[in-house]
Amino acid sequence: MKELLRSTDPVLMAMATARLDGEGITAFQMDVHMSVLDGSIGILPRRLMVADEEAFVARAILRDCGLIE
Repeated sequence: MKELLRSTDPVLMAMATARLDGEGITAFQMDVHMSVLDGSIGILPRRLMVADEEAFVARAILRDCGLIE
């Protein structure tokens, strides 16, 4: 699995996941429940992961949408 995005913004993560899902690419958010360790204040970032073979296309899709640089 390859990391596409790392962010503390849950809206950005949801938008990126939905965009990839709309293109038929399965994305998985990791570290979603890590906020329990920081007292639920949201300082620990989540990671958006995709399969290795889909990483290039997924990165291009998110770049075209302006979600990543």
